[in-house]
Amino acid sequence: MATFIWFVIIFGVVVIAHEFGHFLLAKANGIHVVEFSVGMGPNIFSFQKGDTRYSLKLFPIGGACMFEGEDGLAVKDEETGQVREPGPGSFLKAKVWSRIATVVAGPFFNFILAFIVALVMVNMTGVIAIRDPIATEVLEGGGAAAAGLQDGDRILSLNGEKIKLYQEVSLYMQASYKGGDIEVEYQRDGKTAVTTLTPQYSEEYGIYMLGISNGEFVEPKGISTVRYAWYEMRYSVKATYKSLGMLFGGRVSRQDVAGPVGIAVNVVGATYEQTKEYGWQTVLLSMLNIMLMLSVNLGILNLLPIPALDGGRLVFLLIEVIRGKPIAPEKEGMVHFIGLVFFMVLMVFIFFNDLSNIFFK
Repeated sequence: MATFIWFVIIFGVVVIAHEFGHFLLAKANGIHVVEFSVGMGPNIFSFQKGDTRYSLKLFPIGGACMFEGEDGLAVKDEETGQVREPGPGSFLKAKVWSRIATVVAGPFFNFILAFIVALVMVNMTGVIAIRDPIATEVLEGGGAAAAGLQDGDRILSLNGEKIKLYQEVSLYMQASYKGGDIEVEYQRDGKTAVTTLTPQYSEEYGIYMLGISNGEFVEPKGISTVRYAWYEMRYSVKATYKSLGMLFGGRVSRQDVAGPVGIAVNVVGATYEQTKEYGWQTVLLSMLNIMLMLSVNLGILNLLPIPALDGGRLVFLLIEVIRGKPIAPEKEGMVHFIGLVFFMVLMVFIFFNDLSNIFFK
C-alpha cells in the first residue's frame, strides 16, 4: 500500500506540474482549455468550472490539457451536444508564438518542479549526500596516480565536459567513456592544470575507473543551497540525455527499460523497502530523488521531435514560423494521430516488458 501511495503522489505531482504549465500559458494567451485531466481511462469524478472541465481518471498515469480546436478537430458543446467549429478561443486561432509558449510550458514546468525538488533535497542537511568533485583519495596504482593527480585535487572537466558533482565522474565513465586516454582538467591550490589519464578496467565493478575516491560530504548553507540544487538538477538532465543516447545506441537492454508498472514495483517499491528502516527522512529524500529524475525525464522526453509529443507539435509550429503560414490542420492532426497510435502500441509493449522483468527476472 505504501508503494502505491508513493507512486500516485510522485506521478501525480510530476504530471500535474506538466499539465499545469500548459494550462497556465493557455489561459494567459486566451486559449480555451476544454478539459484538464489527471490520470487516464474512465473518470472517477469530474466537474465543470467556467469553460473548463476538471477530471480525475481511474489509472494514475499520465494526464491531459485539451485545447479547443487542437489538431484542427471540431468541438462538441457539453451543454447542447452539438458539434461546432473552433471559435475565437481555439488553439489554432491564437498567435503562433502564443501557441509555442503554451506547448513549451509543459516541459518547462517540469524543470521548474525538478529545481524546487532539488532545492528541498539540498536543504535536508545531514540526509542528502552531496560531494564536490574532489579526489579526497588517489588510489595507489590507479590511472589517476600515474597521471600525477594528488589527494585534494578538484576535477573541473573530463575531455572538456564540465564536472560539478562527484557523481558526474561516475556518470561520465559509465555513459560517455568510449576508451582511450582522458584529458583531465583539475585545480590544485587555486591553480588550474591539465593532465592525461589512462583509466584502468575494474574486474570487480566491470567498468573503467579513474582511480580516485571521495568520502567527504558537503553541507550547503545559505545561497550555496541554490547553486547545489542547480547542480543536482543539472546532473539529472545529463543522466537523462546520456541514458537516451545509450538507449538509441543499443547500449541498454530490454531489462533496463521500465514503464509505470516497472517504476512502481522496481523503483518506487524497491527504494521504499530499502530505505524505510533508516527513518522517514531517508524515505522522503529517496522519493524526492525519484520525483526529480521523473520530472526531468518527462520534460526532456516531451521535447523530443516525435509526433503526439510536445516536441512534435513544436516542430510544426516552428515550420509555421519559417513558412509564414501553418500546415493544414488535418494533415498535422493525422501525423499526431499516427504518433499516438505508435505510443499506444509502445505502452502495451512496455507493460508486458514490465511484467516480464518483475516475474521472470
